[in-house]
Amino acid sequence: MTERPTLGARLMKLLGFAVLATALLAMAFRAPERPLEGLVARWAPPPSDFLELKLPGGQIQLVHFRDEGPKTDTTPIVLLHGTAASLHTWEGWAKSLSATRRVITLDLPGFGLTGPSVIGDYSDDAYDSFLLSFFRQLQIDRMVLVGNSMGGGLAWQYAARHAEQVAALVLVDAGGLDVRSEAVPAGFRIPDSRVLHWLAGVFLPRPLVDRSLREVYGDPSKVSAALVDRYFELTLREGNREALTQRLAQRAPGQHADLLPRIQAPTLILWGGKDRLIPPAAADRFHQAIAHSTVQVFPELGHVPQEEDPASTVQAVHTFLHSP
Repeated sequence: MTERPTLGARLMKLLGFAVLATALLAMAFRAPERPLEGLVARWAPPPSDFLELKLPGGQIQLVHFRDEGPKTDTTPIVLLHGTAASLHTWEGWAKSLSATRRVITLDLPGFGLTGPSVIGDYSDDAYDSFLLSFFRQLQIDRMVLVGNSMGGGLAWQYAARHAEQVAALVLVDAGGLDVRSEAVPAGFRIPDSRVLHWLAGVFLPRPLVDRSLREVYGDPSKVSAALVDRYFELTLREGNREALTQRLAQRAPGQHADLLPRIQAPTLILWGGKDRLIPPAAADRFHQAIAHSTVQVFPELGHVPQEEDPASTVQAVHTFLHSP
């Protein structure tokens, strides 16, 4: 007769399989942080530059930015990216707009090659103070301010607080309102657990980045391997994963909604009709609250229309900027 394995033996066998599976997962998905120096060559070619920005408290924040187009333009176009993105999301728009206008893009603290905030504050108020310092150091007194998602929320708050500086405002699937999402990208769904936050700082499955991008595109087939590479590698920049965790914990949607009626600048509201992170109903709320605003919806695009279809969406901006 063949002896049946004891319960202890079966448990040991299962434990062995679990250890082996964990080891294989660790080998496949372990993603150590990468120093800035190792990312610059690929992700910061000319016209990229770095600025040592002096903050109000005296700290120095290194900022990755690009300043393109004619420097004689006294009202540059400033483009602010969204959560987990970088200035690269605007490359299509920047190429088109900089043919005739000065265009400034930057990696906000916590993202891209700028990396984590030196003060560790990722609240909207802290970003407002950062932008004020950034514009002062570049000697920009007046601008066309553009923002997508988180950057859109920062843009309309800045326009409300510093109306004299904002000649025109463009909101692209903008954040900052308390609206219910129909779907949240997988990469943003990290439970509030120290262990899970630690794991997120050690492991980063590339398929998770791929899936998260497909969830915010209207047409997931447009998500290329090169696009996933960019988001994946810039997320690995030292400190960025912890910064993302802190930003998600510190954000307070709707906190500054009372500022909206203070916006004086003519405003263009662009939205992807297939945006499930911030549904198009939010565009109507912005339109109702901002006096001099118009809305244009792109039915087939998602949450990052400037990245998904830069040619069509930037044309709307050209039209808006040349309107009376």
